[in-house]
Amino acid sequence: MIDVSELKFDKDGLIPAIITDADSGKVLTLAYMNRESLEISINKKLTCFWSRSRQKLWLKGETSGNYQHIVSITADCDRDALLVKVHKDGPACHLGTDSCFSQPLVEGVEEEAEPFSLDTLYQLLLSRKKELPEGSYTSYLFQKGMDKILKKVGEECTEVIIAGKGGDRAETVYETADLAYHVLVMMVELGITPEEIRSELASRHIIDHKVKQEKMV
Repeated sequence: MIDVSELKFDKDGLIPAIITDADSGKVLTLAYMNRESLEISINKKLTCFWSRSRQKLWLKGETSGNYQHIVSITADCDRDALLVKVHKDGPACHLGTDSCFSQPLVEGVEEEAEPFSLDTLYQLLLSRKKELPEGSYTSYLFQKGMDKILKKVGEECTEVIIAGKGGDRAETVYETADLAYHVLVMMVELGITPEEIRSELASRHIIDHKVKQEKMV
C-alpha cells in the first residue's frame, strides 16, 4: 500500500485515472483527478474527477445517476497514473454508451466480444426497456408490466424447485438461469441495480463474520 503523498501529480496538479469495469475488465473512460477529487473518491468510494473543461470537481453520476462504485485504486510503476476498478450503475459515457472508447482508429482489427456477466445482461435489459424493440421477449415483458414480470418470476421459482427436487443438475442450471433473467427484468422495472444487491450481500457477510467472532468469544 502506498500513500497519496507518494503519487506524482502533473504541473496542473492532476493525475490521469483509467476507469475499468471490475467484472469485465473493459476500459470505460479516462479522466483526471486532483488531490481533492482523489480524496473524495477514496472517502465516498465513488469516482470523483476534476473537469478540465469546467474547472470544477465532478462526482460521476451526481446528475445522471450513473455512479461508479470503486472496488480498487492502483498506481502504476511510476506513480503518475491510476487504474480505478469500479462497478457502475449505468453508461460511463455522457453520450449514453457503455464506454467512452467507441471510435475505431485502426480498421481491420477484430474486436473481442465483451465477456458475459450479469452486469452486461443488466445493461442490455436497461436498453431493451428504453428502446422496446419489436419482437423482443424482454420488450413484451416490460410492455405488460410488473404483474406479468412477477408472474414469470413465480413460475421460474417453481421450475427451479421441481428441477432441484428431482436431482437433475443440468435442468436445475437451465431453470436457475431463467429465474436469474426474470429477476433482473424485475430489478430493471423497479430501478434496483446489481450494486445494491452486492452491497446488501456484503453487509450480510460482515454481520455473519461478527456473529461468528462473538460465538468464539
